[in-house]
This record gives sequence, C-alpha cells and structure tokens, in this order.
Amino acid sequence: MSLDYRKIDSPLCDLLGIEYPIIMAPMFLVSNAAMTIEALKAGITAAIPALNYRTDEAFRAAIAEVRAAAKGPVGVNLIVNKSNIHYKQQLQTCLDIHVDYIITSLGSPEEVIRVCKPNGIKVLCDVVDEHFAKKVEDLGADALIAVNKEAGGHCGPYPAKELIPRLLSNSKLPVISAGGVGTGAQMFHRMHDDGACGISIGSPFIASNESPVSQEYKQACVDYGAKDIVLTTKISGSPCTVINTPYVQKIGTKQNAFEAFLSKNKSLKKYIKMLTFFKGMKSIENAAFSATYKTVWCAGPSIEYVHAIRPVHDIIDELVKGYYEELGKEFHTAR
Repeated sequence: MSLDYRKIDSPLCDLLGIEYPIIMAPMFLVSNAAMTIEALKAGITAAIPALNYRTDEAFRAAIAEVRAAAKGPVGVNLIVNKSNIHYKQQLQTCLDIHVDYIITSLGSPEEVIRVCKPNGIKVLCDVVDEHFAKKVEDLGADALIAVNKEAGGHCGPYPAKELIPRLLSNSKLPVISAGGVGTGAQMFHRMHDDGACGISIGSPFIASNESPVSQEYKQACVDYGAKDIVLTTKISGSPCTVINTPYVQKIGTKQNAFEAFLSKNKSLKKYIKMLTFFKGMKSIENAAFSATYKTVWCAGPSIEYVHAIRPVHDIIDELVKGYYEELGKEFHTAR
C-alpha cells in the first residue's frame, strides 16, 4: 500500500521505478527484510548490505522473503575492497538472483559494473568527491551517491551544499544525496536548491519498530542528537560516525600510536586493515543486539530529528508529507 500522495517527479524515481525519491540506506547490522518490505510497500526502495548475512543461504532467503511480500526494486550494498573476503560470492549471488541494483562502497566498482550492466542490474556508486565521481562515470555507473560530511557510518569530507554542485559540475550522472537529511523539508531543499535527484536516508530508520537492533540502541537514537555524533577511526581504520556514549569517550576515537604505525606499514597494511575492520564490526555487532556497557552504536547527525520509535511506514509518511508541505510553501512564496 502506497502513501496518499502523488508520485514525485525525479530522475531517481524513473531510474528505479519508485514513487518517492528515497533510498533507505544500507546500514550494517540494521537493514533487514522486514524494514525493506515496509519501505517497498510505502513507495520507496531499500538496499541491504550483503555483509548483514553470515551465510549465502541466509542472504538469498532474505531477498526471496522481500520479493514474496512486496513489489518494488530491491538493492544490495557491496563492500568492494579487500577487507570484504566474501565479496566474490556476494557479487555472484547478486547476479544469480538478479537484484535490481547494487550500491558499491569503499573501493573500485569496476568489476561490479562490468558484470552487472549486461544483466540489467543498475549500479549506484558511493563517492566523496568529483575525482571518484568521474572515475565511476567513465566505468559506466548509473548514478552517484554523494556521501557527505553528515552521513552516518563512513562519511565524506564535504558538506552536501558543496559536494552536490561539485559532482553535478563534473559529471552527467544523477546525484543522490547521502547524509544529514531527517525531515521532508530538508529533503525538498536538498533536491530543489542543491540539485540532488533523491535522498539516501539511514539513521532515522534505526529507531523503527521493524529494526532488529536492541531497544537500547533505538532509544539512544531518540535520546541523543547531532551534537553527540563523533568520528572514530578505531572501528574500521576509516573515519566512521558513532554516538558519543561513555564507552566511546573512554576508549577514544583515534587509533593509538601502535595501531597507526601498523596501519601505515606497507607490508602489513592490508592485513591490519582487515583485522581492524573485523574487530570493529564485531564490537558494533555485540553492542547492537544486547545491553552492554561497551556501546559502540553507529549513527549519523540526522538522529537529531528522531523523537520516538515508530513504524517504518510512519517515518516515510512524515518525510513525504514534509516534502509536499515545503513545496506548498515555496509555491505560495513564489506567487
């Protein structure tokens, strides 16, 4: 069942065949079949990280569950660098079950584009600047996901208002803004003022009824705000946003001198990065699903706009309603 609003005219809606130009962003450990089903029923799309599933069978079963329950495009997020030892199998599975689109992160999408495009699978690429945007455009990507400074998880170095125009000036691909949007009014201005064709939104959905994480994690997204989000390099080696809980304050947000030394050692760098990634993801997993003092909860500044734990459908409804309310204001102002 879709919402009671007319379809928003956007290149993202045309590209993916959705009513509203919103991607429920892929969130490590958070995104699941239940959330994706509700997203599709509400007229948007959602992408699930392949890494959220321990086995290939579980990954395939989750996509099958979504397709049996709802119509609409289902996406998969692939980590395409060497830290993901399951990448090859995950990519093959995406081809086998013919997912609708793939979002690539943290590496070159060259192979993904090469094997997916002939099979009609669209490829959207995370980029943080115009240099990477031009690279993936030349490789044949379908759209750019502009990961800005306010994105949850691994964020970029530039604010959206700077990043989107830079990408549009240096690429002909549609630009989807990722980071910092938590209201329909913000969505409207990101599209109409900055030039994005749509929005990728993650953190507000952590505090949803359908989210599989602990009540403590969900409540933290309600209780904390933008000022409580900090960057840490201790999780994956790359800057990653987390809620500044007492435990995060205790362990610090920067690699210590020994960790930094190992990360820069040419012969060890690859293996240290993989170990750091594995340990960091394990600590996030432990905190996400149980009450523990070792709370490392990933989230972005857009939790500022989370005031209650609600159904996915209600969150989407409020975003779309807010978009049209802002459109109405602009219309009356113009007159």
